[in-house]
Order: sequence, then structure tokens, then C-alpha cells
Amino acid sequence: MSTQITETPPALDPQPLPDLASSAGDPSRPGPHVETLNSLDILESEAIHIIREVVAEFERPALLFSGGKDSVLMLHLATKAFWPGKVPFPVLHVDTGHNFPEVIEFRDRTVEKLGLRLEVGSVQDFIDSGELTERADGTRNPLQTVPLLDAIARNRFDAVFGGGRRDEDKARAKERILSLRDEFGQWDPRNQRPELWNLYNGRHTVGQHVRAFPISNWTELDVWRYIARENIELPHLYYAHEREVFERDGMWRAVGEVSKPRPDEKVIIKQVRYRTVGDMSCTGAVASDATTVHDVVREVAASTLTERGATRADDRISEAAMEDRKKDGYF
Repeated sequence: MSTQITETPPALDPQPLPDLASSAGDPSRPGPHVETLNSLDILESEAIHIIREVVAEFERPALLFSGGKDSVLMLHLATKAFWPGKVPFPVLHVDTGHNFPEVIEFRDRTVEKLGLRLEVGSVQDFIDSGELTERADGTRNPLQTVPLLDAIARNRFDAVFGGGRRDEDKARAKERILSLRDEFGQWDPRNQRPELWNLYNGRHTVGQHVRAFPISNWTELDVWRYIARENIELPHLYYAHEREVFERDGMWRAVGEVSKPRPDEKVIIKQVRYRTVGDMSCTGAVASDATTVHDVVREVAASTLTERGATRADDRISEAAMEDRKKDGYF
């Protein structure tokens, strides 16, 4: 049954339009208030728009969450996107088994605090089953592809949010905001859709899925400025602290079970921090006095190297290391 509205709303009195020309030229006559957005507001708005678009268009999205700064930022944006409701999708971590203990503790604490469902794809499980084999160099980051694709297929995820940014690597600079992956989870740079006027095409067939990158247009400096503005908590190893380290390939490596010095490598105690946190066996620290988020902002602003170029040995395997992994199905 249709309902007919019989009450007529009261007519609005016409209001004179402000004289913009005269008020702009006369400081004694205030013009209309115009609220402007700064660069962080614009980036936040774009990212939240992308997250909401993906949730509206796809049936089973998930968010990659390792406890690293970019994934923490992504989760913060997702929380704001659906506040006061809960984040309407699970988080997924591809666990190499070589993670920093502080990061795993932070991951679990954050998931519990927000009441999220955590799915874990374990590299160690695939090694134990014989489906993967340890690399000679001990690095497990290149082994993450198979557990990632398995977790996507097992959970039937049709869209996976990632924290990739275009400023990190040449291969990531080629990415679309919505990046199509084929039935084998592989990325073909020649089979990507144009994204004009912020229009995002999520069409895919059975077996395909999409990787979504809401912070693709952010820089490392943008990330840290936003973390400072929003007072976002991070694992403490992102800030300067004393740690046992040794130098290898121009990077400071932490001493640990999966990161041991060679006989000719001297162990020292040094004040360092991490710009990115991944597999301990291939992630280096940088010498730093930045103990607060504002110190880090100043340090990053003066840096001439991206965090991956400065601290990730796995990306130095070849010039095309990241692109090769993306074509195989990794991010």
C-alpha cells in the first residue's frame, strides 16, 4: 500500500546571494565561510571512498594485516570508514614464521581489541608439508605467494586490500587502484583497466579476484604525517631503540634465531629503528635517533631512499624482484 503525503512543507523565504566580488575586495566585510581540505584530508577521503566502494561491489573482501605500519594505517582507515559499526571483513596475514615477535604480539592485540576475525596463511605449514622448500639464503619473503593464494582460494576472497604504495617500487608504481588477478592469482600488467576520473572497475569472472590498494597514492611521508595526526599506535621497533646488530650489504641486521652473523661480521649494540618490518632474515634497520613520531616525520622528510630500497634485502635479488613476485601472484 502506498502512503500519500498530504502535508505541504512550508515555503522557504528566498535569501539574497552574497556579493562575493565586493566582500572579497573589502576585508571589513566577511565573505562566506569556505572549509578547505589539506593534503592528508584528501588522501584519507580517497582511501575511505575506495574501501567503501570495494565493500559495496564485492561479496567477500579481506584486508592484509601484518602489524606493519601500512597495514595498521589501512585498518585505521577501514575502522573510520564504517564507524560506529565494526569492520565488515576479516584480516589476513601471510606469516613467514620469521616475523619480529613484537609485531606478532601487536597484530594479535589489535585484532582482539577490534573484535576482528584473523585468517593466517603459514609459510611454515607449507614447508612442513613439503609443498615449499627453504631457500638457500634463508629468506622466506619470496615463499609467501603460495600461502597467500591458498588462503584467498580457501576463504573464497574476491577482493583483498593491500597497503602497497606507488612510491615504494617501480613495479608497484604500475599498479591500478583495483588490480585484476587471473584464475591463477597472477598479475598481467598488459591486462589492467584504465582508471579515469576515480572510476574503479571491479568486474571479474569466476576464479579471478582483485587486489585493492586504497593508499596507492600516499608516500611514506604522508603515512607518517597521518600516523602523527591520528595518534595511531605502532609496534615500538618503528622508533629508535638499542639492539644487537651486525652490518651486511650496507644494512644493519638484528641478531636473532633466523638472522645470525657470519664469523667475519661483528655484533655491536646500536641505536636503530625499522622503516619497514617483514621477514627478520632480510629486513634491515637504519641508524636513528628518532624516538617519537614527530622525529620520524622529520627523518623521513630528509631521506632520499624509499624504505624498501634502504632496508629490504629481498628486493635486491634482482632489478625485477618485486615485479617477478607480483606476476607469480604476490603483491
